[in-house]
Amino acid sequence: MKHRLVIITEIIAPYRIPVFNALAQHPEIDLKVIFLAKTDPSTRQWRIYAEEIRFAYEILPSWRTRIRKYSLLLNQKVVGALRRANPDAIACGGYNYLASWQALRWAKRNHVRFLLWCESTANDDRAGHRMVESLKKNFFDKCDGCIVPGTAAGEYARQMGVSPEHIFIAPNAVDSILFGSRADDARRNAPRVRAELDLPARYFLFAGRLVKSKGVFELLEAYGILNDNLRSQVGLVFAGDGPLRSELESIAKSICPRTIRFAGFVHRDELASYYGLADCLVFPTLSDPWGLVVNEALACGLPVICGQSAGCAADLVKSNGRVIDPRNVGQLSRAMEELATDADLRREMSRESLKIIRNYSPEICAAGIAQAALTCSHTRRSSSAELLSISRAASKSAGAFD
Repeated sequence: MKHRLVIITEIIAPYRIPVFNALAQHPEIDLKVIFLAKTDPSTRQWRIYAEEIRFAYEILPSWRTRIRKYSLLLNQKVVGALRRANPDAIACGGYNYLASWQALRWAKRNHVRFLLWCESTANDDRAGHRMVESLKKNFFDKCDGCIVPGTAAGEYARQMGVSPEHIFIAPNAVDSILFGSRADDARRNAPRVRAELDLPARYFLFAGRLVKSKGVFELLEAYGILNDNLRSQVGLVFAGDGPLRSELESIAKSICPRTIRFAGFVHRDELASYYGLADCLVFPTLSDPWGLVVNEALACGLPVICGQSAGCAADLVKSNGRVIDPRNVGQLSRAMEELATDADLRREMSRESLKIIRNYSPEICAAGIAQAALTCSHTRRSSSAELLSISRAASKSAGAFD
């Protein structure tokens, strides 16, 4: 008999679809995904690749607004969706939405195992007010386990009081085969692709939102202190959009306007071409729970210069790149110069990137989630006799929360 798993997550993110597809194929998992919204147009311009979905899902009615830098998302029919799914376990992607707390409360009343799928790290600069941190700790304490993408998030879960035997690793993943094959296509057709995308012959690549926390100002400054001869040979391309674009473009004009390009937002299917023709990905984030662009870059065989606060840094950036303090602009600039001037080093790092990313496939991520769900479900089933009378009483009172 398959174990019924419900995953609650914010939006239909393209990088999650391959993971959920793989999880739906697991022989012991009956998967349903509950999305709190279809997308978030205020911060993301992602396409919704609905034609690629191979798993059961539901999109809840929602209302969204932004209060300063915070996103407020309210949902209806959370409990009704959980009742219909009748899960053995719930994996909830985060704790910052009211729906997450509703789901946790429902799970506790109905003795359903509840897992927090958490990417937070101790290095994340976005720690909240003391009261917010207290609420977060309270959420962790009520969970039966924690699913994390890697080393930094696992350490954070331990700091929040989760015992090691209740922490399950599901390595963050993208569709590595798609990115790798499309990057190879771009290289085989390099002259045509460069012309179509208006790309320099050589360039550093930044991929992500143009916001302060991604280290974009530090990146421009670091590029600006490279010597003129190197900048004339190696450009800098920003693949992404955001509220700081016009300010960054203005700064770029004072540095070297002919070698700095702003491509705007680039969808998944086109992004691999930017990776494929780049010398290196530079991801100087000041605060990031993970950094999936690093997964994408590795799948395309790129060396990576990565900010030390990125959640992925400890797992994905080893001999295939450099981990730096992006606030130390000189250190960032020296790393860029090193990679730009050493072709042999870039080739060796490229080979290492392709080796590392093999352990970060959608299938491996799905296997980690399945292990967490099955472990919790078995625990629940083994204790179900003791909880039967309590469960009946809880189910009668659950109607008040729909």
